Amino acid sequence: MKSFKFTIEGVKYDVDVKSVVDNIAQVEVNGTSFEVEIHRQAPVTKTPVLLRGPVKSPEAPKTTTLTGFTKVRSPLPGNILSVIKKNGDKVNRGELVLTYEAMKMENQILAEKEGVIRQLTLSPGDIIIQDQVLFEIE
Repeated sequence: MKSFKFTIEGVKYDVDVKSVVDNIAQVEVNGTSFEVEIHRQAPVTKTPVLLRGPVKSPEAPKTTTLTGFTKVRSPLPGNILSVIKKNGDKVNRGELVLTYEAMKMENQILAEKEGVIRQLTLSPGDIIIQDQVLFEIE
């Protein structure tokens, strides 16, 4: 394992550490084997242990339906890249309304139902937060 050379009171010793299990070391000193008990304190780490909860899978954008309106919310915070539709535009389910960048990935927000776009006030470069209402579909 490791070899050392010691001089104690003028006497030279060749020490080979063969193995260390817990606090017992098998060593050989000038060809003679010894079992040595090591007296040491357990090392204390200064690095805190980080405990994290389980990771949730990404969810589809949240929607709220009240009196015929569907509010489409942002699933993650990010930056608006492009706005394809504008207020008053008719959309079909699955049609692209806008794209935004979140966590260095481009994401698309699609129409969740057929209807007319309302309350769309976003433009490219705008910053959005999680659960922010992006637009409504009537």
